[in-house]
Amino acid sequence: MTEPELPERAVNQPGPPPRQLHPLPKGLVELYGLLAVLFVLVPEWMAGGALLGFTGNRQGSNLPAASAAWQKLPELRLAGMGVVELRQLACQLRIPGYARLSRDRLTAVLIRRLKRRKALW
Repeated sequence: MTEPELPERAVNQPGPPPRQLHPLPKGLVELYGLLAVLFVLVPEWMAGGALLGFTGNRQGSNLPAASAAWQKLPELRLAGMGVVELRQLACQLRIPGYARLSRDRLTAVLIRRLKRRKALW
């Protein structure tokens, strides 16, 4: 028995032929653009205007002052630090193997060390 002959196209390109995508009409694309503006951008502008109206009654800085707890509690200070800063602190505290520790593990080790030393760097 011989193998059946395959058409030339099937030999060169396996799989189904690529689908033809029909472009959307220009009017439909413009309608989608208008809907995007109405449902996304307009509420953003309204919210921004409302926030600007609220800040008119405030005095001083727009950012809240740093709480005393952030300065005193080592857990909060460590949470606000980046990984590089955590590793620099671990180096200063002479913690062995700090470079291979993940952020969570390094934070736990630093908290234990700081509580044991009763020092807030």
